[in-house]
Amino acid sequence: MPELKTKIKEFRASKNLKQGELAELVNVRRETIIRLEKGQYNPSLKLAMDIAKVFDTTVEEIFTFEE
Repeated sequence: MPELKTKIKEFRASKNLKQGELAELVNVRRETIIRLEKGQYNPSLKLAMDIAKVFDTTVEEIFTFEE
């Protein structure tokens, strides 16, 4: 089964954003960002799009599926 991989941590680092700051920008709890970064949570389409918007990129650039 494909596994969702995320580059949120790398994008956050490039913008010097803390997990809590990103969480505030996309209206979720810091724990949600932590779980996303660890691959323990699959975001809704809206959340994925909100995160991509913060980093001025596409959803596909941040989230990928790997076999």
